[in-house]
Amino acid sequence: MSLPIRNSIGHRSVGALPLVGALTLQRGRLHEACGPARLVLAVMAMAGSIGPVVWIRPGWWPERVNPAGLQPMADPARLLLVRADREEAALWAGEEALRSGAAPLVVVETATPPGLTPVRRLHLAAEAGVAAAGRDGGLAPLGLLLTPGQGGAPGVETRWHLTPAPSQSLLWSEVTEWTLTRLRARLAPPAAWRVTRDGQGRHEARPLPAPDPFDPESGAGPTPHTTR
Repeated sequence: MSLPIRNSIGHRSVGALPLVGALTLQRGRLHEACGPARLVLAVMAMAGSIGPVVWIRPGWWPERVNPAGLQPMADPARLLLVRADREEAALWAGEEALRSGAAPLVVVETATPPGLTPVRRLHLAAEAGVAAAGRDGGLAPLGLLLTPGQGGAPGVETRWHLTPAPSQSLLWSEVTEWTLTRLRARLAPPAAWRVTRDGQGRHEARPLPAPDPFDPESGAGPTPHTTR
């Protein structure tokens, strides 16, 4: 007989990782980032954390994470890059990194959204990492799953979609903009923000109105949903 897996850390605070503006991610849980700019969202999470960052990705992908490209937003010296030969190996490596509690942030890239069982295993590993980090006086770990498209991994704590936004100026500008959409969260409704980064590297998140699902011109990102 299978038993439901509950959140065993829900009764105590393990802190939150600052993401952008007032937005945060709960530690000790697995979150999902999707969309064409999902790597930028992972770097934002890296910038909001301290300590080592374990970044796991499929080894057969020709693209590489460029440490020099991270420099404007986060210190690449904190990064430990792992290349997995199979997607199952990437998920296993994510479990082990979270369970150890040695890295406050563990990023796992996958070619497709994993199923419910791998997600549950990652949640359990993150919860075990909370206890391990607590014994060593460290920060509770957080798992961030990067998936293509609009994601869809079942059972994640939150799901975020990040996409580049068109410039509001016709002239060249040092300001970079994205549309960030919270597609799913256990404890918060769907919502969207315009995220800006100025020439000094400061980020700001301004709330956007919810897009009208019947108006294709209203698009503040993908239509938020609460399924899965």
